[in-house]
Amino acid sequence: MKAKTPEQSKTTMTDMVLPSETNPLNNLFGGELLARMDRAASIAARRHSRRIVVTASVNHVAFNRAVPLGSVVTVEAKVSRAFNTSMEIYIDVWMEDRESGARTKANEAIYTFVAVDETGRPVKVPEVSPETNLEIARFDAALRRKQLSLLLAGKIKPSEATELKALFD
Repeated sequence: MKAKTPEQSKTTMTDMVLPSETNPLNNLFGGELLARMDRAASIAARRHSRRIVVTASVNHVAFNRAVPLGSVVTVEAKVSRAFNTSMEIYIDVWMEDRESGARTKANEAIYTFVAVDETGRPVKVPEVSPETNLEIARFDAALRRKQLSLLLAGKIKPSEATELKALFD
């Protein structure tokens, strides 16, 4: 199975924030943004694996900026690292200024997807070959994030979290 670059899985979804998608402060509901990110991440994971994919976890979400009614929102998702059957997808959310058109990073998230066959059994996915400095940094940090998740879930022992231990040695 040939490795793929993050760019090969890149998924960009652009949409406008409508009144039915906002809270009483006229900002995009967090749940609406989560759904948009999940769809973009799902497409990125499918592009990388060319298999059916399912959301395994939402590892991190940062709602750094409110996204006001009428904003143009762009969700960009790329596979940052693949493990055996799972893929980490890094998502950047951009907001476009209505008047100047300038883009500002509003939010980010990290999801994990698993590739499965038609019976729902996990299947192997291609490795990721990062190219840019940002892709390399996200790739390198993905193993630490995975180990932290497994450690917090009680699925590995602290002694097995070698990448985390290396941070403190």
